[in-house]
Amino acid sequence: MSFFLNKIRLWLRNKIYCQPGNEINISGRVRVRRCKISLKGHGCSLTLHPDVNLRGVNIEIDGINCHINIGANTVVGENTYLSCRERDISMKIRNYCMFSRNVKVMTSDGNDIIRSGERMNYAKNITIGNKVWLADGVVVLKGGDIGDGCVIGINSVVTNKVQGNTVAVGCPAREVSKNVSWRKELTY
Repeated sequence: MSFFLNKIRLWLRNKIYCQPGNEINISGRVRVRRCKISLKGHGCSLTLHPDVNLRGVNIEIDGINCHINIGANTVVGENTYLSCRERDISMKIRNYCMFSRNVKVMTSDGNDIIRSGERMNYAKNITIGNKVWLADGVVVLKGGDIGDGCVIGINSVVTNKVQGNTVAVGCPAREVSKNVSWRKELTY
C-alpha cells in the first residue's frame, strides 16, 4: 500500500510530465517536493532509490534510452537541474550523496556544434560516486566522473575525472587535497 501512496504523493506534490514509453521507478520511501520532472522521447527512465530527498529540483530526461538513477539516502537541494539527453546516455548518482543548492548536472550541451559538416559535441555519461558532496553552484558537465567520498567546492565546474576522497575546486575543478572524508554533522 505504501508504494501506491508514494506514487500518489509524487504526482500531487510535483509537476510531472512523462510521455508514454518512459517510466518513473520508485524503490522504497522517497521525499520529492515542488519538483519539475519531464521525461520525453522513448525508453527513458528516472529511478529513485530508498530515502532519496529532492526539493525544488528540475529533472529533464529527453531522448532515446536515457536514464537518471539516484541512489539511496541522497539529498538534492533547491534549484538543482539534472539533465540527461540524446541517445543511450545515463547519469548515475550513487548512494549517500549530498547536493547543495543551484547545482547543475548535464550530459549534453543542448545544441549541436558543427565543424566541417561534422558534429563535434556528442553527449557523454556522468557518474557520481558514493558519498559525494557537491557544494553550492557546482556544475558537472558531460563526461564528468566523480569518485567516492569527494567534495567539490562552491561554484566549481567538473569536466572530467575526479579521483576518490579528494577535494576539487575551480573552473575546471582541480584536486587541492587528497585522502579526505566528510560528514553532514557540524562539530561545535
